[in-house]
Amino acid sequence: MNAWIEQWTNWLIEATQLGGFSILIITIPLSLLQGTIGIFPFATIVMLHISVLGIKNGLIASWIAGAIAGMIVYLLCGYLFSDWFNRKWMHKLQKYEKWQRGLERYGVWGVIFLRTLPIMPNNLISFMSAISNIKMSSYAWSNMIGNLSGIWLYGILSASVLFPNTDLRKLIFGYIIFLVALSVIFWFRNRNMIKRDRSMSV
Repeated sequence: MNAWIEQWTNWLIEATQLGGFSILIITIPLSLLQGTIGIFPFATIVMLHISVLGIKNGLIASWIAGAIAGMIVYLLCGYLFSDWFNRKWMHKLQKYEKWQRGLERYGVWGVIFLRTLPIMPNNLISFMSAISNIKMSSYAWSNMIGNLSGIWLYGILSASVLFPNTDLRKLIFGYIIFLVALSVIFWFRNRNMIKRDRSMSV
């Protein structure tokens, strides 16, 4: 499936003569398709962006496409096609029940964590967020940060394959700093939440 998507996309790029960030005209709909029914991994789109635009611009394009798709799918799940998503995906959430509980407890941090690590498909993350107690504004920025984190990680892995002779130390070091900053913020937030829970239980 990945090879077919890549061949079809490359053909479409050659046929339309799209270059630079205009490739998003093709890849945003692909990201939306991936974020809705998940027939191929998002890493395919990241690799496509990097191969066409280079590492830096490829990651930026992937972030734009991923963030837009994640937001649209969230809105579709929550407002327009909620009944269809319930019928289609609710049974699949059973094996992710503990993550749903974590999402309810940690909110935006749950979204960021799930977007960062390939624990579950993107469409289920959007669906779980839509039926959770997360506000739309909170989901919007957590979706952006989570996509940035996940795509940054995918980018490091993809770039090492596509450009094996490229020095990725700055990219890797920047990602480590980014993760440390997120971890520190989460630690303070979680500590305050524990204090609040204890005060409420007294």
